[in-house]
Amino acid sequence: MQYMDKAKDFVADKVANIEKPSASVDDVDLKHVGRDGITYLAKVTVVNPYGVSVPVGEITYTLKSVDRVIASGNIPDPGSLKGNDNTILEVGMKVPHSVLVSLIKDIGADWDVDYTVEIGIVVDLPVFGNFTIPLTHKGEMKLPSLQDCI
Repeated sequence: MQYMDKAKDFVADKVANIEKPSASVDDVDLKHVGRDGITYLAKVTVVNPYGVSVPVGEITYTLKSVDRVIASGNIPDPGSLKGNDNTILEVGMKVPHSVLVSLIKDIGADWDVDYTVEIGIVVDLPVFGNFTIPLTHKGEMKLPSLQDCI
């Protein structure tokens, strides 16, 4: 029985220390201004340490400003991560105009909104199954000016 416990501990230790994909948010910027809202685009770089491509099951996102959720959703089946490479994923987040109007208090003279974006990238890893890469990024985003809407 003692050998079985040692074997379990050894396997658990090795599995816990296996390198997993990692990610970082590179940029969040204005993508599109439309009648029904504004779309912001987060560019996320994901590093795949494996020699094979890894499928991405979905991307979830929550965009917050002043501790309020202003956009959330998911992107099903966005593709896969290239083997032994960096992959850039684009996460589009649509914010209705009505939500932006309610944020007027946070908008200063510089027309910026402080935000926090939380992104979860769910990848299907061999042996492990689904693994979520959690990301949190804070920054300031510009609201569109009248010139951007024309």
